[in-house]
Amino acid sequence: MTDQPILAVLGAGSWGTALAALAARNGVPTRLWGRDASALAAMAASHRNQRYLPDLELPAGLGFEPDLAKAVRGATIVLIVVPSHAFAEMLDEIAPMLDPHASIAWATKGFEPGTGRFLHELVAQKLPGRAAAVITGPSFAREVAAGMPSAVTVHSENEPFAQQLATLLHAPNFRAYTGNDVLGAELGGAMKNVLAVATGVADGMKLGLNARAGLITRGMNEMLRLGVALGAKPETLMGLSGLGDLVLTCTGDLSRNRRLGLALGQGIGIHEAVAQIGQVVESVVTADEVMRLADKHGLDLPISKGVRAVLHGEVTPVESLKALMAREQKPEYPQGLFETH
Repeated sequence: MTDQPILAVLGAGSWGTALAALAARNGVPTRLWGRDASALAAMAASHRNQRYLPDLELPAGLGFEPDLAKAVRGATIVLIVVPSHAFAEMLDEIAPMLDPHASIAWATKGFEPGTGRFLHELVAQKLPGRAAAVITGPSFAREVAAGMPSAVTVHSENEPFAQQLATLLHAPNFRAYTGNDVLGAELGGAMKNVLAVATGVADGMKLGLNARAGLITRGMNEMLRLGVALGAKPETLMGLSGLGDLVLTCTGDLSRNRRLGLALGQGIGIHEAVAQIGQVVESVVTADEVMRLADKHGLDLPISKGVRAVLHGEVTPVESLKALMAREQKPEYPQGLFETH
């Protein structure tokens, strides 16, 4: 690791742009790459991302590089911020371009579609031996871009790299914590998207604040039970990457997944709802992968299961709610939930 790292941010959507701008303002030499070369050229000319963050003036020190190879070569840290369905392909593309000692980070949330594999598993398979870290937590890109107070967490098995990355991002209005539970951090960041659909549906149906609080809390229960089964640390899921992100996406209307739920709860069809949002809505595929993991470990996750059924059109939101409310009375937490095996 050098004293003056060079950062390449791959993905010029709202979150990639916000993180690139944050790093550049912190004096980190930063290059931003995106697949749409014309959009990137417009950003370079106007120093604004007119599609995703039109109100944010991008710092003069931020570079824009439409050529992926040029963006990656020479970079000390490559930060991937693309949708989860494009993550594996991105790793394959950059593998031959990386400098020998370049480190990998990602702020993507979700699983590999079709397999349920965690993103860190893909990194370990396709880019073995490199320092790797995930950036996650309750952080809407628009608020980060506006300089509003935010906090994230950086998890890595390589503690020096986690600390280096957190230091690069840390700013007066942006706190970056560190941890070493990559699996737990990724699980929280992915699963909260599914649960945000549930609270959005309830709010769209105007079921009240009690219902929202109950869904958030019982959703947290599902996240903890799946996390323990997978070997995640409960304290990770009770922190920024789990509970923090869950509360944000379940209550904040900037959340695409919550907005999807709101639309479904108001009777709008899923295809029309996704089209109205106009961006990738991770929960549509993440719900499948959450339930794949739950079935593998013999877990009953009724909220996640209900969301998946609604997203696939197997039941209506009203039918899903009735099924949840008809479940038998039981203890709030099973004995031994926080025991690790």
